[in-house]
Amino acid sequence: MNIRTLSANAILAAIYIAVSTLIQPIAFSNIQFRIPEMLNHLVVFNKKYIYGIVLGVFISNLIWSPMKGFDLIFGTGQSVIALLITILASKYIRNTWALMAVNTLVFTFTMFIIAWELHIALGFPFWITWATTAAGEFVVMAAGMPIIQALNKRLRFDARD
Repeated sequence: MNIRTLSANAILAAIYIAVSTLIQPIAFSNIQFRIPEMLNHLVVFNKKYIYGIVLGVFISNLIWSPMKGFDLIFGTGQSVIALLITILASKYIRNTWALMAVNTLVFTFTMFIIAWELHIALGFPFWITWATTAAGEFVVMAAGMPIIQALNKRLRFDARD
């Protein structure tokens, strides 16, 4: 990994952590609006951003999650799985908007992993928890599509090494 990619991923992780810190009260539990999740769309532009996103998720969970051990495994794992699915889909889907829509749906669907975690750790009802966490994820990711697309026009995420 070259220094430019390493630096970009370090900045991305720092942004994820900073935003998680600001919205911490609404980011962890059975109803989640984890605003920095919209950064997941960056892998649509460059798959190398997976490192910064995953590191940001891991450190945010380490700092803020009331269920640290569970969230380090389930939360980080869910992000890795969903990001890898999106990266795989990018081999077949070339349209940015379509791929961001797929990314949104993948992250929304894989919230069952977080619902399972909350069911195991806190006894929350699985199906209701999946519905609420998936709804929060969908809202954040869908709202993030035009934001990340607009930022890309200015910052050119796809032009980075």
